[in-house]
Amino acid sequence: MKIFSWIIKDTSIDFLGYRKIAYAVSAFLIIASVVSIAVRGFNYGIDFSGGVLIEVKSKNGPVDVDKVRSELDALNLDELNLQSVGDTKDELMIRAQANNADEESQRIAVKQIKELLDNDFTFERIESVGPQVGDELKLSGVLASVFAMLAISFYIWFRFEWKFAVGALLGLFHDLIITVGLVSIFHLDFSLTTIAAILTLAGYSVNDTVVTYDRVRENLQKYKKMPQYDLLNKSVNDIFSRTILTGVTTFLASVALLVFGGDALRSFAFVITTGIVIGTFSSIFICVPVINMFDLRATPDERDVNPFGNV
Repeated sequence: MKIFSWIIKDTSIDFLGYRKIAYAVSAFLIIASVVSIAVRGFNYGIDFSGGVLIEVKSKNGPVDVDKVRSELDALNLDELNLQSVGDTKDELMIRAQANNADEESQRIAVKQIKELLDNDFTFERIESVGPQVGDELKLSGVLASVFAMLAISFYIWFRFEWKFAVGALLGLFHDLIITVGLVSIFHLDFSLTTIAAILTLAGYSVNDTVVTYDRVRENLQKYKKMPQYDLLNKSVNDIFSRTILTGVTTFLASVALLVFGGDALRSFAFVITTGIVIGTFSSIFICVPVINMFDLRATPDERDVNPFGNV
């Protein structure tokens, strides 16, 4: 109970004083993410890579994965990946791609797999995507993410000033790069569901930043003589309890989804869960320290002479 009473009461933490440590942590995570994306890449799901995805359930208890693999190897598929699913180990996820990778070959591959496993398994889910469709979906996902970030940056610029837009955009890139990097590091499926989670995270992250910037703008008008460093710290402390309580409730919901949502929702839940932590961190330790580099009280003429008043 003491923890909750501390969270909901007014705080007076020097958040900006920890900005160098936060920068170091962020730099490490960003470098690790970029290296993983460049070297390891993504584990693209059927949506993007093309191929067939089949989920089967054994009629005879736990699945002998090695035995099933040896049976499917006789089909000479170009790519074959088997993964046991569920606590009882009686479900199996099969990812495969025919040699020619065209839709007709994929259809034949599905038929052959069904004929081979029909006696011992029931088929729970079958998906098939051609390579051309996968490439189109990949392009659409990238464009959707880019347009979303541009729209968000224009909104922040319109609602506040360009310096606030810079802070919000850096925070957004920070959150997305690290979150996507973690997906690569842990080699989770990267699919359309993951794109949906990334766009959801972008909205959540910017909402947190907007609330903080609203309080900063309000305090700029209210405390005209307070030093900017102290004013920014006060603004973050003013909404700290709200930020933590909102983050914790959303985090608990996403953790429940991660634990109980199954394999189909694992990458979605992972992005949301880690993104909430990273987004809360960046709204406090990245977005606010960035705008402290500018003189927020400068008149238009003074901005032209020295826009960076607190570097």
